[in-house]
Amino acid sequence: MAIERIMKQSWFVLGHRNPDADAICAAIGHASYLRATGDLEAIAARCGEVPPRVKIVLEQAGLEPPMLVDDVRPTAGSICRKTVVAVRQDDTFLMAYRLMVDHGVRAVPVLNNGGEVRGLLHFLDLLQLLLPPATDGRNVKLLHASLENIGATLGASDDCGATPPSDEEGLIMMVGASSQDTVGRRLEAAREEGVVSKYLVICGDRPFVHKQALDYGTRALIVTGGYKPDEKIAFQAKEKGMIILCSPHDTATTVKLALCARKVRNIISDDFMSLASNEVVSRFSGKVAASSQDLFPVVEVGTRRLMGVFSKSDLVDPPRTLLSLVDHNEFSQAVNGVEEAKVVEILDHHRLSGDLVTRDPVRFINEPVGSSSTIVARRFRERDLQPEAPVALCLCAGLVSDTLNLTSPTTTDVDRDMLVWLSELAGVDADEFAEAFFASGSLLLHADAQAIVGTDRKEFNEDGVFLSLSQVEETSFKGLSKRQEELVEELERLRHEYRYELCAILVTDIRRHDSVLLAVGLEELLCKLPFTRSGVNEFSAPGVVSRKKQLFPAVCEAIRLRSD
Repeated sequence: MAIERIMKQSWFVLGHRNPDADAICAAIGHASYLRATGDLEAIAARCGEVPPRVKIVLEQAGLEPPMLVDDVRPTAGSICRKTVVAVRQDDTFLMAYRLMVDHGVRAVPVLNNGGEVRGLLHFLDLLQLLLPPATDGRNVKLLHASLENIGATLGASDDCGATPPSDEEGLIMMVGASSQDTVGRRLEAAREEGVVSKYLVICGDRPFVHKQALDYGTRALIVTGGYKPDEKIAFQAKEKGMIILCSPHDTATTVKLALCARKVRNIISDDFMSLASNEVVSRFSGKVAASSQDLFPVVEVGTRRLMGVFSKSDLVDPPRTLLSLVDHNEFSQAVNGVEEAKVVEILDHHRLSGDLVTRDPVRFINEPVGSSSTIVARRFRERDLQPEAPVALCLCAGLVSDTLNLTSPTTTDVDRDMLVWLSELAGVDADEFAEAFFASGSLLLHADAQAIVGTDRKEFNEDGVFLSLSQVEETSFKGLSKRQEELVEELERLRHEYRYELCAILVTDIRRHDSVLLAVGLEELLCKLPFTRSGVNEFSAPGVVSRKKQLFPAVCEAIRLRSD
């Protein structure tokens, strides 16, 4: 049988880890843009949880959250061939042989009735059936198969004797081509040995052999050449329970085909290597290269159902996941495995970082505007395209969030223009939408400390100083004083887990354009921060609303002053 499961190469549009509204919404918008311009396989994705406010927007827009993708390294599932020739463990050797010849393959996976991989069958296994390594003794004559399968393999009629059973038996083949005396001596010896009841006698139109097989009590008789036994023999055979099969083939062909009536399960070994679909190529490539195995089944995680196969040659240059990165250009902030993926393009509005290295040329769009959603919207309009209303609504959310409803110092005229255009397409009033957006999904009131700190968190490495900066926007500081202690504890936990030298969260009141900074880390850095210190870990930062243009430059200055 041929199993065909088509899986096209993935192309994900992804924002940064711990995504904020702009990262999620820009990914949704840009994936829609790519599909509208012909890149039909682009899929919006995320590498973190959806922020509460964005969940509400997605529900309002009638959109599902983007796919969660936490690792983009090539896996066994992404490199394997999905069109697979396979056999069932209860198939006969003849069925397997014909399938392998028809498809030009030399090895196939063997499956049970549930589609789970149980072994591998190689062409050499079938060859050894006809050319066994040892040709002496009784072993070469043994045939483990059901008489029903033998009859089916031969295309034989079975109306001359008892009904052939479907249970597998250990049969001993004997070709009755010798003289009557010789055949008799052989059967007599088998009777004395107590195995004559296992004998499968094969001969042509030789009535005396037919009678001898019946008289000595053999298990079955195969009459070759299209002949049938005498009616009296057939009658007696039915009475004694002996099976008679009438093969249309000559004796030599009948013997060969009878050997091929064995089930595949009787020769396969469970000593083989298979890979779960989620196993990473870079982790198993060495093990595969050292293996003598030539075909490797890929199975579904947890079920062992066959997904595909690959060979060693497929590891020479495995296909890489295609990525469009939005709202970041630092690999340290990107999805796990980005260095093993193929970055197609980058669309961002942040500063450039030093760890951006790609194997291939990329499309790089970096503009000094307030949000990545703004850039996506402008790409639509530059191509005389309009995002659908749900997508426009998402882009509104990303733009409003990152610019604090056009009040952030990062805001430009382009942001203002795009918000007017997007809100018209989405059918909403921009100011009313922004008010409702920020009023919904308060993290301080409804989320735990880990979610508050982690929802919009970015890592930076500035002059060798490893730091983490989070930001949460609220309509007031209500609830902050009650949460402050647990927020500081969460910052300390993160600091020790990731060995940050500074770990901070900026809590911003978007109505008052005021912020409170909670920070833990090296005192030599904390004391250099240009904000009013109101506690051991608390700083007043009036007018500071932008992590990109205000908080991060201030932290960089503190790092520089510490070094002086």
